[in-house]
Amino acid sequence: MTKRRAWTAAKKAAMLGKIRALCATFPKATERPSHGSPSWFIDGKKSFASVTDDHHGDGRFALWCAAPDGAMAMLVDSEPEHYFVPPYVAHLGWVGVHLDRAPWSSIASALEQAYLQRAPAKLAALVRAQNTND
Repeated sequence: MTKRRAWTAAKKAAMLGKIRALCATFPKATERPSHGSPSWFIDGKKSFASVTDDHHGDGRFALWCAAPDGAMAMLVDSEPEHYFVPPYVAHLGWVGVHLDRAPWSSIASALEQAYLQRAPAKLAALVRAQNTND
């Protein structure tokens, strides 16, 4: 089991900065607070991710994000040290990612998949095209 790191406010801010920078690369992605947490939306409407810090005392520094059908159960079952079932949005298929445990590659992948899951086809195609050009 991967050990949870005790993160300082500076480390949390740095991780939030990395998340913000990645989300800023997605077409028409915007950030605004939702339910007291930094959250990202497509065209200001459809949410695709939120960062929570000790949500209702759960002790987690985490990302909640949209996931493709069946992905939440598969991720939680296969890597419970990195992923969890988030409250309130699990019934929508969203997955929780432990930001203080999961590697950046998993966090970045979860964010991109969340965006692709919620984006209109035209915007999703732009991200997919960018990935094939990289």
